[in-house]
Amino acid sequence: MSVPTDWWSDFFRGIVIELWRKALPPEHTAAEAAFLEKALGLAPGSRVLDVPCGHGRIALELAAHGAKVSGIDISEEAVAFARAEAAARGLDVRFDVRDMRDIPFEDELDAAFCFGNSFGYLDDAGNALFLERAARALKPGGRFAMDTAYVAESLFPALEKRAWYEMGGLTCLAARTYDPRSARLEVEYRFVSDGKWDVRVASSRIHTCFEVVRLLERAGFRGVECFGSIDRTPFELGSRTLIVTATRA
Repeated sequence: MSVPTDWWSDFFRGIVIELWRKALPPEHTAAEAAFLEKALGLAPGSRVLDVPCGHGRIALELAAHGAKVSGIDISEEAVAFARAEAAARGLDVRFDVRDMRDIPFEDELDAAFCFGNSFGYLDDAGNALFLERAARALKPGGRFAMDTAYVAESLFPALEKRAWYEMGGLTCLAARTYDPRSARLEVEYRFVSDGKWDVRVASSRIHTCFEVVRLLERAGFRGVECFGSIDRTPFELGSRTLIVTATRA
């Protein structure tokens, strides 16, 4: 399959936004927010960045708990939804349409996080630059957290070349191809809703846990910890996801 290098620039629209809104129940979002509050050391008034923020599900939850949250996402549709939700709930959250590398803060924030399996979309230089910009946005001693299932230890033990998913009346067929020369996973998604098809393609760089830790350290983080769940179980071969926490040096 042929996947544009900037596939992410228009992937997150329409049915994909609808799917993400239905994919995770409120209880899951609340559990992730509780993990982040503890892992990032958040208190009322803490300045926090959610990048990329998608439709704002975690950003809004943290804002409801008193954090001062900003969100960045490249999807105009997702940001529009997040802004509308913030207004409807009376929450003061800043949402901006930006590339995840375009972080408009420097030495300002108490914490930042990248959740929703969003790391690895870019090329190697872009992924490294994102982490550098995230570190630069934080005050010295600021905290960072990231989750990704796109690590070799999580992906390969259970990789299915083709799989069907159903949620909230939506059906999705994912056809996956891994290229070992580029270490990228390419996926063709076929979405079905109300009898209509929509096809999107995506590509993600597959790192090992070791590589993720080294990238964080080179970006300016220290004290990297690795978990296999928000319950803080140790990360190991077969863990469904990698969650890392770190501190800006």
